Amino acid sequence: MNTLTFLRENARWLSAGVLLTFLSSFGQTFFISIFAGEIRAAFDLSHGEWGGIYTLGTTASAALMVWAGGLTDRFRVRGLGAIVLVMLMGACVFMALNPTWWLLPLAIFALRFTGQGMTSHIAAVAMSRWFIVRRGKALSVATLGFAAGEAVLPLLFVSLLLVVDWRLLWVVAGVVAVLGIPVLLLLLRAERTPQSMAQSDQAAGMEARQWTRNQAFRHWLFWFMIPALLGPSAFSTAFFFHQVHFADIKGVAHIEFVAIFPFFTGVSILAMVASGWALDKVGTARLIPFMQLPMVAAFATFALAQGVAGLWLGFFFLGLNTGVNTTLPAAFWAEFYGTRFLGSIKAMAAAVMVLGSAIGPGITGLGIDLGIGLERQYMAVAGYFVLTTVLMGIGIARARPLLPARAA
Repeated sequence: MNTLTFLRENARWLSAGVLLTFLSSFGQTFFISIFAGEIRAAFDLSHGEWGGIYTLGTTASAALMVWAGGLTDRFRVRGLGAIVLVMLMGACVFMALNPTWWLLPLAIFALRFTGQGMTSHIAAVAMSRWFIVRRGKALSVATLGFAAGEAVLPLLFVSLLLVVDWRLLWVVAGVVAVLGIPVLLLLLRAERTPQSMAQSDQAAGMEARQWTRNQAFRHWLFWFMIPALLGPSAFSTAFFFHQVHFADIKGVAHIEFVAIFPFFTGVSILAMVASGWALDKVGTARLIPFMQLPMVAAFATFALAQGVAGLWLGFFFLGLNTGVNTTLPAAFWAEFYGTRFLGSIKAMAAAVMVLGSAIGPGITGLGIDLGIGLERQYMAVAGYFVLTTVLMGIGIARARPLLPARAA
């Protein structure tokens, strides 16, 4: 089946994935951080206090994801997705109406759990379960919603902030989220796999087994992957979270900074498509050990480069990793641990990544308050990704012989 035929025959299910990943933007850091200056001013918060609040809310989201993510093994996408989008709308409206700083952790929790957590999790699990042979292509297409959100929403909402109150813009975000429900229901009038947990539709993982969440949690490969799961989420989140402060450090206007986002998105789309194609051709095991090398280059560039030109180069490397990171990890869990309990296993992994996104802004915000500049912090981050690359290489080399012949 060529690519055009694949896209045509599966358009409705792939479009549902794109829709969900796009709407998850309202709970993603790159969107929330657009309003960082307004939120800090409205509630009189320092960088460290705002980062701490973000860490608290996101950590609570990660804890709940361990349980709630497993709901994708029990309920259909159209039903669960609609419920989560209603909750996402409520979270956006709550942020708009919140009158006091001590409710901010709850608002952040709601946005992160419904947006970054469940909405994107539902999309990734659906693509990984519905598509086996073409899993890489399906994940690449579905995650175009992330790319569209990153390209369009920051520039649009930063521009609107010049003339519209920030609280009203959160109401607009909530309306957009709830308008996605009828579209989702229309696209998924019939889901691609009517019996989503039928044995015939399940692909086995290592040792030709269907691993449960508890078995995966106790397996040594999971722990080799933990630093790699935490890293991109923690430090990409921190980078976008402190975008206003970082632009100021580099002597660049915020509008100039977000104007680079479409370029970043374009690079990530190309990396997404390329990694999806390569994944279907050679498998996850050969690719995933190298996926964080661009992060080394990105954060070293952000630390050392000056001016707009340096930012463009850093965004190029960050875009490479962002694209690859949207396809390879989702395919990794299906390929190494099977698809029967994929929702529960990926929920555990998603909780780790959400926890990373909680840790990153808190650590870096505290560092700023303590006088450790972002440029110094980002050099340390580059070193961290060297370590994660080494650990992934060791873990995958040991696990690869345990894969079924089709994946190894």
